Amino acid sequence: MAFDPNGATSSVAMYWDFENLHAGLVEAKYGENAYSKQDTRFKPQEPLIDVQALVELAASFGPVAVNRAYGNWQYFGRYRDALLQSAVELIQLFPPGPSAKNGADIKLCLDATEDIGRFGHIGTVIILGGDSDFMPVAQKIKAAGRMLIGVGNRKNTNKHWAKSCHEFRYYDSLVPLEPTAETEKRTDARDETQTPAQAAEDAADLLRRAVRLLSESKGEPWVNKANVLPMIKRLDPTFDFKEHGFASFSEMFKALDSVVEFRKGEADHQLRLR
Repeated sequence: MAFDPNGATSSVAMYWDFENLHAGLVEAKYGENAYSKQDTRFKPQEPLIDVQALVELAASFGPVAVNRAYGNWQYFGRYRDALLQSAVELIQLFPPGPSAKNGADIKLCLDATEDIGRFGHIGTVIILGGDSDFMPVAQKIKAAGRMLIGVGNRKNTNKHWAKSCHEFRYYDSLVPLEPTAETEKRTDARDETQTPAQAAEDAADLLRRAVRLLSESKGEPWVNKANVLPMIKRLDPTFDFKEHGFASFSEMFKALDSVVEFRKGEADHQLRLR
């Protein structure tokens, strides 16, 4: 059963590589490699993940049928209330050695592959985690005709995994992080490499490419506005208009009126390249 892009009747399956997501937030707060230290990783963890925000994201794609989080729960007990209130099923994984990974990504991939084979009503799969190990399962999910949404921390998400999704959301954009010396330093560095003008030009370039491709496939210059954002997401799954300096997609269109022109269509506004 393929997902229906025009409806929300199909179900959502959400899989959390919990330690991966948590580790990224620890390092965002306390600095690079802060989580990998023995005296940090193998002790009770402070709750940093906004569980409710991620569950609400999943619900925006449809009713959540599968909601599983993978990790070594002896260290994440302080998340207990938030996870129980959000009806998250906890999958316990013990690492085979004191410095070994708990294998959450492997177990997660196996379960996701099995679930899309068993449950035809699952139309959208959400994977929370930034590992490149998720790339093979991304191909399986897309080949099965399901929509794949990825979520991960900006700093430790593999860019190839992010591009493997239909859509990728950075946790940092979904839930603003509390400012620390480390996050401010990284923000300043990012601002130095891309000015607001450059960010706007990047958005303009994506808009040009999307409209050109839609126009070529349709065989005429005018295309429906509603089709543009899905095409932009196909070109760049990590695209977020807010990161390009716009409060909304409509605001982005207005600001880039030098790139496209508009007219009223029968059921939707239409646009074409200038």
